[in-house]
Amino acid sequence: MAHPGERSTSYGWMKRRDFLRSSAAAVSAAGLLASCGADNKSSGSLVKVATPDDPSTLPISDDNSPIDSNMEPEAGPLKIFNWNDYLWPKVAKDFSKEYGVDFEISTFYNMSEAVAKMRTGQVDYDLFFPTPDVLPKLVAGSLLQPLNHDYIPNLSANVWPELADPFYDRNAHYTVPYMVYSTGIAWRKDMVDEDIGERPNPYDVFWDPRYSGKIGIYDDYREAIGMVLTRNGISDVNTGSSKALALAEEQLKEMADKVKIRTTIDGAYAKLPEGQFAVHQSWSGDIIAGPYYMPGDDYGDPDGLLQFWWPEGKGIVGNDTVAIPKGAKNPVLAHHFLNFLLANKNALKNFSWVGYQPPVNAMNPDTLVKDGYVVPNLESAILERKALDSDKQLLALPANIDQKWQNVWSNFKSGV
Repeated sequence: MAHPGERSTSYGWMKRRDFLRSSAAAVSAAGLLASCGADNKSSGSLVKVATPDDPSTLPISDDNSPIDSNMEPEAGPLKIFNWNDYLWPKVAKDFSKEYGVDFEISTFYNMSEAVAKMRTGQVDYDLFFPTPDVLPKLVAGSLLQPLNHDYIPNLSANVWPELADPFYDRNAHYTVPYMVYSTGIAWRKDMVDEDIGERPNPYDVFWDPRYSGKIGIYDDYREAIGMVLTRNGISDVNTGSSKALALAEEQLKEMADKVKIRTTIDGAYAKLPEGQFAVHQSWSGDIIAGPYYMPGDDYGDPDGLLQFWWPEGKGIVGNDTVAIPKGAKNPVLAHHFLNFLLANKNALKNFSWVGYQPPVNAMNPDTLVKDGYVVPNLESAILERKALDSDKQLLALPANIDQKWQNVWSNFKSGV
């Protein structure tokens, strides 16, 4: 039998990147930031960690200038370093055909692995897909090269303004945005006798004994603890408050006792659609891909069984980026690829396979549902620009605060 992502339906072709951050794989962002560039004596003072209320302009050093304008693309091959299954190879093939070059895709499982590999100086990549929280130290460690926007007109023409000039990289000195997502709750309405989104506090469902043994959360300490904080009206999902984190630990333990909670890496996009879960914490991109993991006659979710809720404007949101490593052998070609990704038709094509949404203006809920890229019952999983107004974004944590979060998670996991 073909992989679910390789079976065609009236809704197009879908595939979910295999990577989901698990507690076993996750390395704290603070630890990564501390190690990246630590032995680079010329990097100067540490670059601050940005927040929406305190944005950051990443510096451009004299010895690391953008490439010149009006240069011809190199002959390739274009070498891409990305999360697993987070770029449709057909999109890369289309670029390859248009520019007459070959391409190679190498993958990584987590960001610490990727950055550690880049820091060796023995890798040869033209494109890299970092998360925003690690950008300050990637720049301080001189691992990225600044962009020349003359090659990337689609950045200003097609991308949501909030991410064309993002708080974590003002003026887009080093990155272009890749995908956006929200974190909410997914469920099967044939296994749940209520509309979870209509609850006074939908997050309470994770403590409801009626779903004991059939409910899951991500095996991800930031997402899980962040959800508990949000449940309790704590707006700072990057808090270092001992009181807030103690409350989170107490309620996580209560959850484990009440509902036999299961932590997973594939529960939302695969096991929930398969009927192994009734309810699961979910990234929007995961549940959008979910219909194509449903078995038998339910494949493609023709009966609209899958549901998704996210507290618009008040829930966790995030995005990924694309950058060019310093020392890339094909920097002009890489710039052209960035622009290619941000072309509306290519962004839409990539979305149809990955399941995660590029922040381009041409995408809106009506279009994506009408054109069959998202099943109608999951329209709520599509993000609009205003979603980025949410103050809940999981940012890098200082090492001492991150350790507090890790301790809460470790204590919870020991009892699950």
